[in-house]
Amino acid sequence: MPEGDTVWRTARVLHEALAGEALIRSDLRVPRLATTDLTGRTVLEVVPRGKHLLTRVGGGLTLHSHLGMDGSWRVHATGERPRGGPHHQIRAVLATADRTAVGYRLPVLDLVRTTDESTLVGHLGPDLLGPDWDAEEAVLRLLSDPGRTVGEALLDQRNLAGVGNVYKSELCFLLRVTPWLPMASVPGPDRLVALAKKLLEANKSRVSRITTADARPDRGLWVYGRADRPCRRCGTPVLVAGQGPEGRERTTYWCPHCQTGPPPPPTG
Repeated sequence: MPEGDTVWRTARVLHEALAGEALIRSDLRVPRLATTDLTGRTVLEVVPRGKHLLTRVGGGLTLHSHLGMDGSWRVHATGERPRGGPHHQIRAVLATADRTAVGYRLPVLDLVRTTDESTLVGHLGPDLLGPDWDAEEAVLRLLSDPGRTVGEALLDQRNLAGVGNVYKSELCFLLRVTPWLPMASVPGPDRLVALAKKLLEANKSRVSRITTADARPDRGLWVYGRADRPCRRCGTPVLVAGQGPEGRERTTYWCPHCQTGPPPPPTG
């Protein structure tokens, strides 16, 4: 699932493949950009901003993409057959003489003036993996709505950018609180922010996330994806429930023994 670390790694791969090279092919397969052609423009850089990717090209333009739940960018040698999914799932193709980047299942694709990037990402909070990281500002934003649950506050990219559903569940476990605990009751919110920074930094260059310090297969995460399986710390079955606004709930995992705080509200 793409989160801040995945986006950071994707940006690095795209930058290494495309930066400094002129595009010999540009194919943007969304209706509003169908007639847009970036051929001949040089790719200047590809940078991440939270869960967003910004591909800056000559002429002062930025191609903005978001991976959503299952989007991805794949890079292969120019001339090779794309292999990231069915052809109909391709949303963008950027090719240089040597390398081609193909975007699959991208839910968001925009082209703006580079000077207008703030209209797309200016609302985001401090980026956990970005040069603008400000731990104190992130804490202040998380606490700005003290009655909000810690799980929802962590997922709000306006507070801090980069945490997704996996890290939300893992951070709450490591802090020993349920995701439904109000932010005002979270012990040491500064520790929560520092831990989020530590985890994303540690995982940004890994393909498989590790929060347990155990790199063996199926041992990397404490609770995420482990519904009804024993808690790695105490053996109690891990529970799962939805969290968030009705119709947009995110699957949340927690250990009812290791984590203290409110359970999920009743449904139905």
